[in-house]
Amino acid sequence: MEVVAQIVSNQSKWSIFRGVKWLWTKNKPLTVGVVIVVAALKIREVIKRRQRRLEWANAGRDVVILHGLGRGLYTPSASPYVMKLATYLRMANIEHKMDFTEPLGPKGKSPWITINGQSMGDSQLIMDFLGSHFNKDLSSHLNDEQKAVAWSFAVMVDEHLAWTLKDWRWVRDGGRGVVMGIGLRPSLLTWLPMMRMSRKQKGMMMAQGIGRHTHAEIESFARRDIRALSNYLGNKPFLMGDEPCEVDCSLFGCLVQIRYNYPGSPYTSLLEHDYPNLGAYVTRMKELLWPDWEDCLLIPNLH
Repeated sequence: MEVVAQIVSNQSKWSIFRGVKWLWTKNKPLTVGVVIVVAALKIREVIKRRQRRLEWANAGRDVVILHGLGRGLYTPSASPYVMKLATYLRMANIEHKMDFTEPLGPKGKSPWITINGQSMGDSQLIMDFLGSHFNKDLSSHLNDEQKAVAWSFAVMVDEHLAWTLKDWRWVRDGGRGVVMGIGLRPSLLTWLPMMRMSRKQKGMMMAQGIGRHTHAEIESFARRDIRALSNYLGNKPFLMGDEPCEVDCSLFGCLVQIRYNYPGSPYTSLLEHDYPNLGAYVTRMKELLWPDWEDCLLIPNLH
């Protein structure tokens, strides 16, 4: 429910302001009472935020607090970028804790981290920072040409494939898969925030450019990306060879969403039927880095 609450909070502030303005013209004493209650709740929220930050600061030296969208029924998070970063922390063996109370960070994005009292947003910038901070280079076994290929695939997944998949999740499916994936019952309490979120995501897709294409064109882009990934992976255990590296975090974070959180989409069957090496890859990464997968779900032992 904290995900829905966050969406409502971020997208309805202007509506609340207009509502209070209208109420003031109708009943000033009632408006004053409402403002007092809202102010008290806001103060309570500020106090809780300060308490949480104090708790995070006292987590221990160099302990990463990963903040993101909460657990789902089928994946530890419904966000590909949260899964990307969480997988990186496990791959790099960096001590960390998960927090779902504040999914959106200083850049208004999820995930974000706090470490030693410092906050940082954007999954890729976080990985770069943590790699330098902890002296972790998971691509050290690659030569310069291989590193260039790995970076190109990471950008394709994060900045192209992930955007094409938004078209299904937020526009064609209207967020229904998200609602089911985080264990919420269909109701006005869930659908109205999802409708607002869907409109917001559609606007972002238009600004990015992908949303200006037809659904069929966007789907063709996604299929080409997935086919390219399958062709390059081939029979290798991981994208760049025998050892996983940073690009596998991006790839796993995206593919695991397709497998578990895109019910009814044209992409889910691709991993099992058209490109079974990608389906096997997801299973391999899951078994290697997420042996406690079931315990990280909203309802453990669901499967």
